[in-house]
Amino acid sequence: MELRKPYALYLGDVPDQLAAKTADGVADWRPEWCVGQVRLPGCGADCGLTDMTVTEAAAKGAGTLVIGVVNQGGFLPEHWIADVVAAIEAGMDVASGLHARLESFPAVKAAAEKHGRTLHNLRHPTREFGTGRGEKRAGKRVLTVGMDCSIGKKYAALAIAKNMQERGLKADFRATGQTGVLIAERGIAIDAIVSDFIAGAAEWLSPANDPDHWDVVEGQGSLFHAAYAGVTLGLMHGSQPDALVLCHEPTRTHMRNLPHMPIPRMEDALEQYVALAKLTNPNVRFAGISVNTSQVSAAEGDKLMADIEERYSLVTVDPIRQGPGRIVDELLKI
Repeated sequence: MELRKPYALYLGDVPDQLAAKTADGVADWRPEWCVGQVRLPGCGADCGLTDMTVTEAAAKGAGTLVIGVVNQGGFLPEHWIADVVAAIEAGMDVASGLHARLESFPAVKAAAEKHGRTLHNLRHPTREFGTGRGEKRAGKRVLTVGMDCSIGKKYAALAIAKNMQERGLKADFRATGQTGVLIAERGIAIDAIVSDFIAGAAEWLSPANDPDHWDVVEGQGSLFHAAYAGVTLGLMHGSQPDALVLCHEPTRTHMRNLPHMPIPRMEDALEQYVALAKLTNPNVRFAGISVNTSQVSAAEGDKLMADIEERYSLVTVDPIRQGPGRIVDELLKI
């Protein structure tokens, strides 16, 4: 996949930073592709880019308006449509990772047809997949898994893949969500696959490879989230990981958008992930724990990680603040 660059990242009026995680991911990992961000009054997110209108972004040369948000249900709010149409009229293509297809909105479809612009639905696959088979295949795979959703699985996987590549190892980041697809310009938004074919899609995404090649697979959802556990399980069975990395954010008290469901105990997460992953790889084990310490002080984060490492005897790092090198060292022992 290749979109016209540079991008204008559209944040709309999302309520918080987590709701803009697609825009955040692109801004953090591909800043050279971005000219700025477009925000509406009341927006609770900020990716640290220059604020501009759609018209100003077009004048700066933006080739694609990227709708950089996520929301429950993946819908496009009605009051955003005027900005999307304005971007098309100003000469931009539009890319969206929402579940709703851009062409399902008559005004957007009409504008794209009139002005000859391309609509990219990043979440929808362009091919079909078979069901999973669970057969052992060559190569090595590590999957990031979470205590909750929107917790740092993508960033951990990107950091691990980058570290491996910098060491000269054979490694690929395998994107499984719309943000990862934007960053890698390839991959599958696995949560848009019909449930029977999730495992098969994950097998296709991480095929047989050289014995010393690592596929670093971006995790999705959480086994402990009532809404997204299904996609987590299918992805885990299809990716057939040799190793898992548990991702944790210490300030969470309940599952994202589910205040009645508390965050699980870490020991339960470690046990359950390994038990269920063994269906397709009996030798799977945890290589480490990735802690997102962005919401606490450095001192608090360091103490927290030291305590976790001592308690569970697993390498524990913040892969962004400290780098994932110690986890990669563990992976290379497999």
